[in-house]
Amino acid sequence: MKLKPEDLTQQGYSLLDKLDHSELVPFVRMYIRKRTKFSVLYYFCNIASVALIVFYFIKYNGSPGFSIGKGFSYMSYGLAFTLLLIPLHEFIHALAYKSQGAKQTSYDMHLKKFYFLAMADKFVANKREFQIVALAPFVIISSSAIVGLFFAAPLWSFAMLGILLMHTACCSGDFAMLSYFDFHNDISVVTYDDKENKVSYFYAKQN
Repeated sequence: MKLKPEDLTQQGYSLLDKLDHSELVPFVRMYIRKRTKFSVLYYFCNIASVALIVFYFIKYNGSPGFSIGKGFSYMSYGLAFTLLLIPLHEFIHALAYKSQGAKQTSYDMHLKKFYFLAMADKFVANKREFQIVALAPFVIISSSAIVGLFFAAPLWSFAMLGILLMHTACCSGDFAMLSYFDFHNDISVVTYDDKENKVSYFYAKQN
Protein backbone atom coordinates (compact mmCIF):
# COMPACT_ATOMS: atom_id res chain seq x y z
CA MET A 1 0.00 0.00 0.00
CA LYS A 2 1.04 3.56 -0.53
CA LEU A 3 -0.36 4.61 2.85
CA LYS A 4 1.96 5.59 5.67
CA PRO A 5 1.20 4.66 9.30
CA GLU A 6 0.33 8.27 10.13
CA ASP A 7 -2.25 8.30 7.30
CA LEU A 8 -4.28 5.35 8.56
CA THR A 9 -6.64 7.17 10.92
CA GLN A 10 -7.37 9.77 8.25
CA GLN A 11 -8.37 6.93 5.91
CA GLY A 12 -10.86 5.52 8.40
CA TYR A 13 -8.65 2.87 10.01
CA SER A 14 -8.56 2.34 13.76
CA LEU A 15 -6.19 0.27 15.89
CA LEU A 16 -7.27 -3.38 16.06
CA ASP A 17 -4.31 -5.09 17.74
CA LYS A 18 -0.80 -4.39 18.92
CA LEU A 19 1.61 -7.33 18.90
CA ASP A 20 4.79 -7.05 20.92
CA HIS A 21 7.31 -9.35 19.26
CA SER A 22 8.17 -10.84 22.65
CA GLU A 23 4.59 -12.19 22.66
CA LEU A 24 4.84 -13.66 19.18
CA VAL A 25 4.82 -17.31 20.30
CA PRO A 26 1.48 -17.17 22.18
CA PHE A 27 0.02 -15.16 19.27
CA VAL A 28 1.07 -17.89 16.83
CA ARG A 29 -0.37 -20.62 19.06
CA MET A 30 -3.68 -18.79 19.33
CA TYR A 31 -4.26 -18.14 15.65
CA ILE A 32 -2.87 -21.38 14.27
CA ARG A 33 -5.62 -23.07 16.32
CA LYS A 34 -8.41 -20.89 14.97
CA ARG A 35 -10.60 -22.56 12.36
CA THR A 36 -9.63 -20.55 9.29
CA LYS A 37 -8.74 -21.63 5.78
CA PHE A 38 -5.06 -20.95 6.41
CA SER A 39 -4.88 -22.89 9.67
CA VAL A 40 -6.64 -25.79 7.94
CA LEU A 41 -4.19 -25.53 5.04
CA TYR A 42 -1.26 -25.55 7.48
CA TYR A 43 -2.41 -28.75 9.20
CA PHE A 44 -3.26 -30.36 5.86
CA CYS A 45 0.27 -29.68 4.54
CA ASN A 46 1.80 -31.19 7.66
CA ILE A 47 -0.39 -34.29 7.42
CA ALA A 48 0.38 -34.56 3.70
CA SER A 49 4.12 -34.40 4.46
CA VAL A 50 3.82 -37.24 6.96
CA ALA A 51 1.70 -39.26 4.49
CA LEU A 52 4.34 -38.75 1.80
CA ILE A 53 7.05 -40.00 4.16
CA VAL A 54 5.01 -43.13 4.92
CA PHE A 55 4.50 -43.67 1.19
CA TYR A 56 8.23 -43.46 0.51
CA PHE A 57 9.04 -45.92 3.29
CA ILE A 58 6.54 -48.36 1.79
CA LYS A 59 7.85 -47.67 -1.72
CA TYR A 60 11.49 -48.45 -0.92
CA ASN A 61 10.97 -51.11 1.75
CA GLY A 62 12.78 -54.22 0.60
CA SER A 63 14.85 -52.38 -2.02
CA PRO A 64 18.58 -53.25 -2.19
CA GLY A 65 20.64 -51.11 0.17
CA PHE A 66 17.61 -49.65 1.90
CA SER A 67 16.48 -50.12 5.48
CA ILE A 68 14.07 -48.33 7.78
CA GLY A 69 17.01 -47.18 9.91
CA LYS A 70 18.84 -45.68 6.93
CA GLY A 71 15.66 -43.94 5.82
CA PHE A 72 15.28 -42.27 9.20
CA SER A 73 18.97 -41.37 9.28
CA TYR A 74 18.80 -39.56 5.95
CA MET A 75 15.54 -37.92 6.97
CA SER A 76 17.28 -36.55 10.07
CA TYR A 77 19.86 -34.95 7.76
CA GLY A 78 17.03 -33.05 6.11
CA LEU A 79 15.57 -32.03 9.47
CA ALA A 80 18.93 -30.65 10.56
CA PHE A 81 19.60 -28.94 7.22
CA THR A 82 16.29 -27.09 7.50
CA LEU A 83 17.72 -25.10 10.41
CA LEU A 84 20.40 -23.82 8.05
CA LEU A 85 17.64 -22.63 5.72
CA ILE A 86 16.25 -20.17 8.28
CA PRO A 87 18.32 -17.23 6.92
CA LEU A 88 17.14 -18.08 3.39
CA HIS A 89 13.54 -18.28 4.60
CA GLU A 90 13.72 -14.80 6.13
CA PHE A 91 15.60 -13.42 3.13
CA ILE A 92 12.77 -14.57 0.87
CA HIS A 93 10.33 -12.75 3.16
CA ALA A 94 12.44 -9.60 2.78
CA LEU A 95 12.52 -9.95 -1.02
CA ALA A 96 8.75 -10.43 -1.04
CA TYR A 97 8.33 -7.28 1.04
CA LYS A 98 10.44 -5.34 -1.45
CA SER A 99 8.42 -6.76 -4.33
CA GLN A 100 5.36 -5.18 -2.72
CA GLY A 101 7.00 -1.78 -2.37
CA ALA A 102 8.82 -1.85 0.98
CA LYS A 103 11.98 0.24 1.01
CA GLN A 104 13.61 -0.90 4.26
CA THR A 105 13.75 -4.46 5.51
CA SER A 106 15.50 -5.94 8.52
CA TYR A 107 15.58 -9.07 10.66
CA ASP A 108 15.05 -9.99 14.28
CA MET A 109 15.37 -13.19 16.24
CA HIS A 110 15.01 -14.59 19.73
CA LEU A 111 16.93 -17.84 20.12
CA LYS A 112 15.47 -18.70 23.54
CA LYS A 113 11.91 -18.47 22.21
CA PHE A 114 13.08 -19.77 18.82
CA TYR A 115 11.51 -17.18 16.61
CA PHE A 116 12.94 -15.39 13.59
CA LEU A 117 11.27 -12.71 11.53
CA ALA A 118 11.78 -10.33 8.67
CA MET A 119 10.40 -6.82 9.06
CA ALA A 120 9.61 -3.92 6.78
CA ASP A 121 9.77 -0.89 9.05
CA LYS A 122 6.70 1.35 8.74
CA PHE A 123 5.56 -0.38 5.54
CA VAL A 124 1.77 -0.70 5.58
CA ALA A 125 0.67 -3.97 3.98
CA ASN A 126 -2.88 -4.98 3.17
CA LYS A 127 -4.18 -8.54 3.18
CA ARG A 128 -3.17 -9.38 -0.40
CA GLU A 129 0.33 -7.95 0.00
CA PHE A 130 0.86 -9.72 3.29
CA GLN A 131 -0.28 -13.03 1.83
CA ILE A 132 2.46 -12.76 -0.80
CA VAL A 133 5.05 -11.94 1.86
CA ALA A 134 3.96 -14.71 4.22
CA LEU A 135 3.60 -17.49 1.65
CA ALA A 136 6.71 -16.81 -0.45
CA PRO A 137 9.22 -18.88 1.60
CA PHE A 138 6.77 -21.76 2.06
CA VAL A 139 6.00 -21.96 -1.64
CA ILE A 140 9.62 -21.61 -2.82
CA ILE A 141 11.41 -23.84 -0.31
CA SER A 142 8.75 -26.52 0.04
CA SER A 143 8.24 -26.69 -3.73
CA SER A 144 12.00 -27.03 -4.19
CA ALA A 145 12.04 -29.96 -1.74
CA ILE A 146 9.22 -31.66 -3.64
CA VAL A 147 10.99 -31.16 -6.96
CA GLY A 148 14.15 -32.56 -5.37
CA LEU A 149 12.29 -35.82 -4.68
CA PHE A 150 12.20 -36.53 -8.42
CA PHE A 151 15.96 -36.15 -8.82
CA ALA A 152 17.39 -37.49 -5.55
CA ALA A 153 18.70 -41.01 -5.08
CA PRO A 154 16.37 -43.21 -2.97
CA LEU A 155 18.07 -42.54 0.37
CA TRP A 156 18.59 -38.85 -0.34
CA SER A 157 14.89 -38.53 -1.15
CA PHE A 158 14.34 -39.02 2.58
CA ALA A 159 16.53 -35.98 3.22
CA MET A 160 14.23 -34.02 0.90
CA LEU A 161 11.26 -35.35 2.85
CA GLY A 162 12.90 -34.26 6.10
CA ILE A 163 13.30 -30.74 4.72
CA LEU A 164 9.69 -30.71 3.53
CA LEU A 165 8.36 -31.89 6.91
CA MET A 166 10.50 -29.62 9.05
CA HIS A 167 10.09 -26.52 6.90
CA THR A 168 6.32 -26.95 6.73
CA ALA A 169 6.19 -27.23 10.52
CA CYS A 170 8.42 -24.17 10.91
CA CYS A 171 6.03 -22.08 8.81
CA SER A 172 3.53 -22.02 11.68
CA GLY A 173 4.22 -18.34 12.32
CA ASP A 174 3.53 -17.39 8.71
CA PHE A 175 0.30 -19.37 8.61
CA ALA A 176 -0.79 -17.99 12.00
CA MET A 177 -0.44 -14.45 10.68
CA LEU A 178 -2.46 -15.41 7.61
CA SER A 179 -5.00 -17.03 9.90
CA TYR A 180 -5.26 -13.74 11.81
CA PHE A 181 -6.21 -11.89 8.62
CA ASP A 182 -8.67 -14.62 7.67
CA PHE A 183 -10.21 -14.63 11.15
CA HIS A 184 -10.97 -10.92 10.65
CA ASN A 185 -12.21 -11.44 7.11
CA ASP A 186 -15.31 -9.31 7.71
CA ILE A 187 -13.20 -6.14 7.98
CA SER A 188 -10.32 -4.66 6.01
CA VAL A 189 -7.10 -5.24 7.96
CA VAL A 190 -3.67 -3.76 7.33
CA THR A 191 -0.45 -4.18 9.27
CA TYR A 192 2.95 -2.60 9.70
CA ASP A 193 6.08 -3.18 11.79
CA ASP A 194 7.76 -0.78 14.17
CA LYS A 195 11.37 -1.90 14.08
CA GLU A 196 12.62 0.34 16.88
CA ASN A 197 10.02 -0.81 19.41
CA LYS A 198 9.76 -4.38 18.08
CA VAL A 199 6.00 -4.16 17.67
CA SER A 200 3.58 -5.00 14.86
CA TYR A 201 0.37 -3.02 14.55
CA PHE A 202 -2.91 -4.09 13.00
CA TYR A 203 -5.42 -1.50 11.88
CA ALA A 204 -8.86 -2.12 10.45
CA LYS A 205 -11.89 -0.45 8.92
CA GLN A 206 -15.24 -1.72 7.74
CA ASN A 207 -15.34 -3.10 4.18
